[in-house]
Amino acid sequence: MGSAVALPGLERHPHARIVLSSGLNSGSPSHAYLFHGPSGTGKAAVARAFAGELLAERSPDPDNTRARVGSGVHPDLTWVRPTGAHVMRVDDIEQPVVGAATRTPFEAVRRVFVLERVDTMNDEVANRMLKTLEEPPPFVHLILLTDSLGAVLDTVKSRCQLVRFDPIGAELLAADLERDGIEPSLARACARLALGDGRRARFLASEEGAALRADAEAIVLAALGRARGEEEAWRGLLERAEVARRAVEDEAALEEKRLAEFAVQGRDRRALERELQESAKRDSRRARTGVLELGLDLASIGFRDLCALREQAPEAVLATDRLDAMREWAGDLDARPLREAAERCDETRSSLQQNVTEDLAFEALGFRLARLVGG
Repeated sequence: MGSAVALPGLERHPHARIVLSSGLNSGSPSHAYLFHGPSGTGKAAVARAFAGELLAERSPDPDNTRARVGSGVHPDLTWVRPTGAHVMRVDDIEQPVVGAATRTPFEAVRRVFVLERVDTMNDEVANRMLKTLEEPPPFVHLILLTDSLGAVLDTVKSRCQLVRFDPIGAELLAADLERDGIEPSLARACARLALGDGRRARFLASEEGAALRADAEAIVLAALGRARGEEEAWRGLLERAEVARRAVEDEAALEEKRLAEFAVQGRDRRALERELQESAKRDSRRARTGVLELGLDLASIGFRDLCALREQAPEAVLATDRLDAMREWAGDLDARPLREAAERCDETRSSLQQNVTEDLAFEALGFRLARLVGG
């Protein structure tokens, strides 16, 4: 592909840098890559930059091609997100990927397909993808993304070149936050709580993130018997999740109105409206579930931090900015029920993917936590 290409966003990911740069610089990139690593490590951004380089080859205006790829408007780039809340559907890939991969590019010498959250593929979807993954036309390149490599079907993994994105170290994340003006002690705590996820670290350092941390802390304190009059301490987390859901719905409604103005009347307009409405429902549901899952994760970490203090391991505490308060809360509690309390939070978090009744799930969690560690 001419002179050596250096992709942005790979400075902290040596394995990904070697694999992708080699493919570009050799002129023979793989037909299928599987980008794997924690959320917030930049996989999607690198996938878009990589797609831009693939489609810019032999373009009369490479910079314009890269810009259109970056804006998501290049006709030879297809970006697929699962339409199910927790599963990719056959319709997500049948025509957009499997069917489209048989057709020659519109203007570039390649077609690029990016598939998010491929860990949500079930056997039926994977089977429809296998031929495309095994023997695609020479102009087709697939980039698959996942935060959970272990959940990706072996039949999919074995047909892709794996590209690892490493978790971002807490020190690096903290330095990034401090450069953004976050106070050092808060930056350090948010970086540790992020567990290598840069996006999560930035969120936790925001006002909204601080409020969510307070909701999770309220669940812990209520279980410990230190939040008098808070029989339903988990209610705040549910209300915050509902606010997040409505915000996404409101934003989607404005986008629907804006885009509908450019759609032709009749069938095309109705189809666009249906597509936008379905997308809004999916995105708002994910926003709500995302708040609940993160809140429960933070509550689980809270119990584990208390356990670390009881076991004389303060260096293992993640919420370092709450260390003094947690020393008081830990008191003379036993470590074992604290570990079990963390596990109950994790179990409730997992149950949210099974369409449980959220109020009942959180009410049951509150009772269990109080029985385990109640003061």
